Amino acid sequence: MKFEEFKNLVKHGMEYNFFVEGKEYWISYNSDGFYLTRVEDEFTQEFSSSENLFAKARINGKSLEQLWSTIEQYC
Repeated sequence: MKFEEFKNLVKHGMEYNFFVEGKEYWISYNSDGFYLTRVEDEFTQEFSSSENLFAKARINGKSLEQLWSTIEQYC
C-alpha cells in the first residue's frame, strides 16, 4: 500500500495495527478524534483530525511518513 492510500483510509476511519522496531502501535478513531497508541504501555498521542495525526504524530522522533518504508504490517 502506498502512503497516500494509507492516509486516505485512516481519514475515513480505518483502524490500523503495525510494528516499528518490534513494538506494536495502533491507529484508532472515534467521535472525539484520532489516536496513535503504543500498545505495550498504552502511551497515546491524541489528534483532532487525521491531518493533524499525520502532521504531528511521532514515533522515536519520526513522522509516520518518514517511517513508512520500515513499518511492518500487523498480520
